[in-house]
Amino acid sequence: MKRTLVALLVLTVAVGCGQEPAQPAKGVLEKDGYEIAVIPKGLSHQFWLTVKAGAEAAGKEFNAIIIWQGPAKETQIDKQISIMEDMISRKVDAIVMAACDENALIRTIKQAIDAGIPVATIDSGVESDIPISFVATDNIAGAKAAARELARLIGEEGEVGLIPFVKGAATSEMREQGFKEGLKEFPNVNLISTLYSQSDAAVGMAVTEDMMTSHPDLKGIFVANEAGAIGCAQAIKAGDKTGQIKLVAFDASDKQIADLKDGTVQALVVQNPFKMGYLGVKAAIDHLQGRPVEKFIDTGVSVVTMDNFNDPEIQKLLYPLQWAGGFQTGPGRE
Repeated sequence: MKRTLVALLVLTVAVGCGQEPAQPAKGVLEKDGYEIAVIPKGLSHQFWLTVKAGAEAAGKEFNAIIIWQGPAKETQIDKQISIMEDMISRKVDAIVMAACDENALIRTIKQAIDAGIPVATIDSGVESDIPISFVATDNIAGAKAAARELARLIGEEGEVGLIPFVKGAATSEMREQGFKEGLKEFPNVNLISTLYSQSDAAVGMAVTEDMMTSHPDLKGIFVANEAGAIGCAQAIKAGDKTGQIKLVAFDASDKQIADLKDGTVQALVVQNPFKMGYLGVKAAIDHLQGRPVEKFIDTGVSVVTMDNFNDPEIQKLLYPLQWAGGFQTGPGRE
């Protein structure tokens, strides 16, 4: 952070006179405000726009400048590393980031920490405990819940498919793991195909078409993120399989909500990306100010169907940007 001009003048005069430097009065800020870089995995999906809104809400509340910059696509690992390196050179006070790859970003995170810049991870972490905190959904638990819901929808028997997004991305890996573990509870449900969407709706549509063609008895699909789910729903509609192939998906963009309403999607596993952005920035600020920070902060997950769609708490999760102005953050609140 930058010292204020007044603080510098006081320090200069005091030292020049051979006196002890004056201490700032308790409660008076000595610095302008923290600069915190928030680096998502991508910029195009509604999920990340909601994370940005949460981060900016925390920045406003805690007098921090939020620098929002990320790769255009979630597969651009080298671009994310370059952005991280730029923020290290800029000497920001802290970095909050969602890793495009759970291994490739470790070296750059270590560079930041060696430069005195703490790093908190959100949504997608890394295979290392060096970040000060990981603020995220319990992705394994959420995917297990998806497996149970999909099994229920197909009568606990039949063939199902799985569409994660990017191989090597921590979030994708955990959701794939959780779904497979969840299916072990249902011996008559068989996972017959696992294909990746590359976080691209067009790819999600193509792999769904391949899955349906190769497995005509397919009864259900779990898709692990927004872009893949949008493409999968398009393929189900185009193949005239709405309602016949049950679809459970992570995330809740406007398009996914519309697909839930029209019956193409039967359930959405909904995260709280606003809270993720907010608490990621808060964790960084707490660390900078010497307060303890938990290594894992669970932001929660809910399974949304048309049965609970109109519940007030579900509405807050589905339309977080509309609710952002009333986000409850203080002591004793959510």
